[in-house]
Amino acid sequence: MKYQILKTNCEEEIKQLFTDVFTESETPAEGTLIGNLVEELQKTTKPEDIFCFVAIDKNKIIASIFFTRFTTETNLNAFILSPVAVATQHQKKGIGQNLIKFAIDYLKQNNVELLLTYGDPDFYSKVSFKNISEEIIKAPLKLTYPNGWLAQSLISENVSPVNGSTMCVKALMDQKYW
Repeated sequence: MKYQILKTNCEEEIKQLFTDVFTESETPAEGTLIGNLVEELQKTTKPEDIFCFVAIDKNKIIASIFFTRFTTETNLNAFILSPVAVATQHQKKGIGQNLIKFAIDYLKQNNVELLLTYGDPDFYSKVSFKNISEEIIKAPLKLTYPNGWLAQSLISENVSPVNGSTMCVKALMDQKYW
């Protein structure tokens, strides 16, 4: 198993991975929605505002995660983790966790200060994300599942409050993902 930042053009392969995973775990409509999100992230986000990490097994991408710029009024160097996909036949083997840990180490070495995500607290707590409230960091859009708002500081033990409004990259600034 090899974990790496994606530097080559694999847009279609990555989109298909997300489409397949979310179709199998949720519905075909969800697969299409997340596949299209991944395509939009890759096509509309400036290179300095996006990181794509992958797990490769036998020369095939079997997992992928995206971190994209999370903008705050205080100009923190922050990114949000979304979305995440591990090929169905490779789930429950720690690949997703190991890929996230690899990415966090990479981002820490590149002076990222804060990471956020919006998802399952039970899963993301395994990779050091902690529940936060919007009193700590305001979400860019209305949260439909407030318990899923999570963060971790890469520069201190605790997540410090961030004042003011926040924004994500254009592709994530759509209420249907929140």
